[in-house]
Amino acid sequence: MLFIFDMGGVVTNTFKMDSIYNKLNISKSDFMNICKSNNNDIWHKLETGIISANEFWNEYNNRIKSIHDAIAAQTDLFRLFFHPTENIKTIELIKGLKAKHRVVCGTNTIQSHWENHMERGDYSYFHQTYASNKIGCAKPDPHFFELILEAEECLPENAFFTDDKAENVAAAASLGIHAELFTSAEELTKKWERYC
Repeated sequence: MLFIFDMGGVVTNTFKMDSIYNKLNISKSDFMNICKSNNNDIWHKLETGIISANEFWNEYNNRIKSIHDAIAAQTDLFRLFFHPTENIKTIELIKGLKAKHRVVCGTNTIQSHWENHMERGDYSYFHQTYASNKIGCAKPDPHFFELILEAEECLPENAFFTDDKAENVAAAASLGIHAELFTSAEELTKKWERYC
């Protein structure tokens, strides 16, 4: 059995963007509207590795010039405010699974966070990591999972996926992958007992 784990919200805590919105003096909705303006979604491009963090912030700063009170970014805020903590119980489960199964990470991330996770050794718990910024595709696009299955030479029915976002779980399930919403390590153990 191939086990695929999301990172943020499962293995580590989910990154809260509030610190960035506060620093930029902007609301979440305004931030996302700026990212998606002009039919050019710079957040998606960042998440799929098309542009770098520097390119993102340069374009972001260009786009906010017309917004009153918005503050320009002077550095990579994604890196500055990113301080994840580990979910020790999930990590213990992964270590146990690795003794008998192939266990990989399937995560949406950006280069700034990728570098931080690499420095901390968060990806070392897995046999392999498939990150959106490296494979050029992000969840919930079903192709994200197709790429992992192809790379792992695994049929959907022989794979298990867990994520803290329902839309990502639904996307994996649409391909025939056994997919479960992550709520806690304890609940996850009960859900996957039928697959081990």
